[in-house]
Amino acid sequence: MLTHARFSDLIGMIYDCAVEPDNWPGTIAQICQTIDCMSGLMLLIDLQLAQSRLAYAWGMKPNWERRFLSHSNHVSGFYQRAFSRTICQDGEPQVLSSLIDAAGPRARSIYAELTEPEGISETMQTVVFRQARRLAIFGANRHKSAGQLADNESAMMRLLVPHIRRAVAISDILDIRKLETHTLAAILDSFSTGVVVVGDRGRILHANGSARTMFSAARPVCASAGFLKVHDADAHRELADAIAVAQHNEAEIGSAGIGVALGGSGGEPSIAHVLPLAHGDLRTRLVPQASAAVFITRAEDKPAGNLQAVADSFGLTPAEARVLEQLAGGATVAEAAQDLGTSLYTAKTHLARIFSKTGAARQADLIALVHRLVPPIHRPTN
Repeated sequence: MLTHARFSDLIGMIYDCAVEPDNWPGTIAQICQTIDCMSGLMLLIDLQLAQSRLAYAWGMKPNWERRFLSHSNHVSGFYQRAFSRTICQDGEPQVLSSLIDAAGPRARSIYAELTEPEGISETMQTVVFRQARRLAIFGANRHKSAGQLADNESAMMRLLVPHIRRAVAISDILDIRKLETHTLAAILDSFSTGVVVVGDRGRILHANGSARTMFSAARPVCASAGFLKVHDADAHRELADAIAVAQHNEAEIGSAGIGVALGGSGGEPSIAHVLPLAHGDLRTRLVPQASAAVFITRAEDKPAGNLQAVADSFGLTPAEARVLEQLAGGATVAEAAQDLGTSLYTAKTHLARIFSKTGAARQADLIALVHRLVPPIHRPTN
């Protein structure tokens, strides 16, 4: 049985990986041992290049990665089909054998080659990070001697997945760089993403250059009497609640503070992610008295590449996709209509259909969704 203390320890290990990626193998080991699995891994699937690679692993035999990479094209194609949004819900554990059967004899042959020599009876995999062109998959493997995976293991993974997703998303923003106390300011200042380290009640302890620019413009966030503030009352409440939970009990934060949709005073959309910093030896060394780090991406940080994959994922028509691209670039609905040579009524009709298909309720929520799927472009360091 997973005790509260053990669960809290696992959450702390996962969040430490956001600032120290080399900790992933050991953390994967702890997660796998908790659900009685013999090995585990983190896969990165490049859907555009049809490539896959093993990011981190624990318990796999030395020649397994070589065999896995020899099937990279087939593997990436399988994940693109089997883990599409129409089949697989992000964060929901999937027993791979149940998906393999529908993928044809070639997939079954590769699956057998990769699992049977390891003595694997079942593999449970979960989408923990999704972008238009990339997937991150967390997997845990059960040995034949341990029997089949059951609902209990799936339920446990559902509890852990939001925390894994947060750590992976922030590692992606940090460009998988290790953070050290003596280089923290220089590294954070290299990001186009705004980063604000906050203490109790959102008190600002450190802000990088991009965040200070946001403060000067008073959008999408501002500094008020030394505290981080958001113009939109609902977004401010959601962010403040996530920071408070991060400070007092990070194990309870769940999906709160992941992709918070912000609305600036000028209406420009942006999103924020919250990383707890109040616990764990690694994170508490970065900035003493810190409760959390808040990562803020504005619409001006335009998504890399086009949005066709996003449009395809939600079944948008070409006209709807063009409106979405305009909005993702920071345009208002009226500006999008003018640039596309259509009426405001038509543009609003397209937007209403986009809301219906994506499940977004506000323009800020829609752009937040786009930025979760398509990453902002990093500003290169010198």
